[in-house]
Amino acid sequence: MQLLPSQDDVTKILRDTGALREGHFEYPNGLHSTQYLQVPLAMRYYQHAKTLSVGLSRLLRAHSEIRAMIPDLSIVSPAPGGLPVAFGICEALRAKQVYWAENGPDGKPSRFRQFIQPDKGEPVVLVDDIIRSGSRLAALRRMLEEAGAQVVAVAVIVYEPYPNVEKFEGLPLYYLARMEAGYDADAACCDACGSGIPLQKVWV
Repeated sequence: MQLLPSQDDVTKILRDTGALREGHFEYPNGLHSTQYLQVPLAMRYYQHAKTLSVGLSRLLRAHSEIRAMIPDLSIVSPAPGGLPVAFGICEALRAKQVYWAENGPDGKPSRFRQFIQPDKGEPVVLVDDIIRSGSRLAALRRMLEEAGAQVVAVAVIVYEPYPNVEKFEGLPLYYLARMEAGYDADAACCDACGSGIPLQKVWV
């Protein structure tokens, strides 16, 4: 495998580690899907985490302006699921630091960890394991920019967009794989339900 893994390479890692599964799943928001994807299940294995993080870091490093910022660059995640990716990218780039936000009652970032405050003009790459709606990353971007930081890019392992995904205007978006997942609003219009395929509820 090359240092920049292909879409097929990433998909194989996800399947081999159980991070990508086929079946009949109900998500906490009530949506049904024939696919379950949780990147952290792949990131728990050191070699796979290294492969994915280094690959994503190489996409960032290829951007000349971002490459020039690396000594001062912060890698910031909106949630625990993105932290293995953030630390892996920070190590691969030899960037300055990693930090993250804590979620509020709505599940979106509401504050930074105690004693952490972005510096004015600090260059930041937003990192997570996956983008679906992008709402948490968008909320984190607002927090950082309101604090005076300079958000320069968004980077995720997998881009699996909902129809109404955030656009992140003005920022380059990097990902190793793009996947399309079909979601049904409820059992009444779910083909898998109609076919009698057993349903498995998932936590996240």
